[in-house]
Amino acid sequence: MTRCERRETTMKSRIFSSCLVGCLALFVAMLPWAAAADAATVVALGASNTFGKGVARNQAYPAQLEAILRARGASVRVVNAGINGDTTEGMLRRLDHAVPNGVSAVILQPGGNDRRKGSPDRTAEIEGRLAARHIAVIMLANSMLHGLPHQPDGQHLTPEGYRMLAEALASQVAAALGR
Repeated sequence: MTRCERRETTMKSRIFSSCLVGCLALFVAMLPWAAAADAATVVALGASNTFGKGVARNQAYPAQLEAILRARGASVRVVNAGINGDTTEGMLRRLDHAVPNGVSAVILQPGGNDRRKGSPDRTAEIEGRLAARHIAVIMLANSMLHGLPHQPDGQHLTPEGYRMLAEALASQVAAALGR
């Protein structure tokens, strides 16, 4: 083999290696998107204790629940669709927007705003519409908040309280997702 042929072979080898490394880097960079596309989506629909009133967004129970489930190996995304002061009537009005097609489960936290605001309880209608769409519903009753650490207002949980709530919900969510 001549010197020119060796140089050409070496150059082709380097180009191939560079292309291979580039393709591998692109593949690795795309993995998070591929995992996100395969992730089950859970929507936490509710009022202020779903939103996480008084704490950072990453301390609210939906964010902590996602972290717990992912640490256990589940490919899941938990969307926080909580609104401070919301009623079940408000949740029903925004249901189709808050819970788009493809959602696997909804954690429904009606809260106590219906009673406080004199609004009708539309929980059964929300559950019925979700059932018609074959979306699993996990009820988060106000009783689940009893005994957990609360902020000074006595209504909303502390970050530790939200973590404890997320731990309590994790097995129910995993079961609803079949994991």
